[in-house]
Amino acid sequence: MPSHDSGRPGEILLVGGGHSHVIVLRELGLRPLAGARLTIVSIAARTPYSGMLPGYVAGHYDFDQVHIDLLRLAAFAGARFVADEVIGIDRGARLAHCRSGRSLPWDLLSINVGSTPRIDLGGTGAAHVVPVKPISGFNQRWLALLQRARLLAAAGSAAAQPLTIAVVGGGAAGVELLLAMQYRLQQEFATLRADPERLRWHLLTRDADILPTHSRTVRQQFRRVLAARGVQLHLAAAVDDAGAGWLQWQGTNGAGRLAADEVVWVTRASGAPWLRDSGLAVDDDGFLCVGETLQVADEAHIFAAGDCASMIDHPREKAGVFAVRMGRPLAGNLRRAVAGGKLIHFRPQRRWLALISTGDRCAVASRGTFLAAGRWVWHWKDWIDRRFMRLFADLPGGSA
Repeated sequence: MPSHDSGRPGEILLVGGGHSHVIVLRELGLRPLAGARLTIVSIAARTPYSGMLPGYVAGHYDFDQVHIDLLRLAAFAGARFVADEVIGIDRGARLAHCRSGRSLPWDLLSINVGSTPRIDLGGTGAAHVVPVKPISGFNQRWLALLQRARLLAAAGSAAAQPLTIAVVGGGAAGVELLLAMQYRLQQEFATLRADPERLRWHLLTRDADILPTHSRTVRQQFRRVLAARGVQLHLAAAVDDAGAGWLQWQGTNGAGRLAADEVVWVTRASGAPWLRDSGLAVDDDGFLCVGETLQVADEAHIFAAGDCASMIDHPREKAGVFAVRMGRPLAGNLRRAVAGGKLIHFRPQRRWLALISTGDRCAVASRGTFLAAGRWVWHWKDWIDRRFMRLFADLPGGSA
């Protein structure tokens, strides 16, 4: 098999099972890659689709409906699957070092590991909040919270204390997740004929308004939704510490403190620490700097896509739409790199359709000044999400 010693890539290593890499596996399965061996390393064999996570939390989808089977997908692509986590690379030796102690060789390396939460809290504060990423860890805490709420509802009037849940982060992910959790827990309370007023909800953001990257009309729409749902909004509130059952913040209106049974952290993220330690070019947030070919700056043999990548000439916010749309160009460039061909350029769109659900099988669609809202928007979003997931269920030779 060719190797970097002979000048031809022989080992292609995909690090992470993110949205870009699942597209790469599907593309290389449909058109097998000759002359190279493909390996994917991921800590989880089931990778979640972030677009359907709020729907899963709200109870509209089950676990299997929002997760892609990486083992099956890797087999379809003729790839070796390694259940492990990369924690560093040796660029000179072209080795990826894993948490288990093993090292994996590569001639072409592609990184699609998403982002990690940036929790800037004093002391042991980070231990008392629930980061939404990694999603597998959040899911465990969410299921525990769901059970806790059920017990509270079943206890009826015997449980004197309400359940207070705070979400830190006023971007689309934070707003959408809070509304999904609220809907699901209120449904659980209704089933047990418990008073939903015993659930208290708070949304905190360091920004002057929620959804700062969206239009004024979108922000107004969601402020109305949050107010109607009884969510207490704390604007310009930078959370700086948390403990068992509480959090505190500093803001333009002074300091504040809140008793909270659960604090979910959905704020601005950063790159995995090992990316910064690798010596590769990263931006101020620790994300890999990539060009239009999706190659890491000054590294012809290393590619990156999805949230862990920051395009040098096309800065964009972190959104799943870009990770998905990077998939095919990335697959094509890996194929061209093996063949020694000229790589293609990917330029992300400047404007894109945002579909933000409100938990209750309704959603808001926006693009620039365009805005639409209602149940039909949620069904449209549901159709788009299910169509994406069918790409990995309806594989040739497989069953849906």
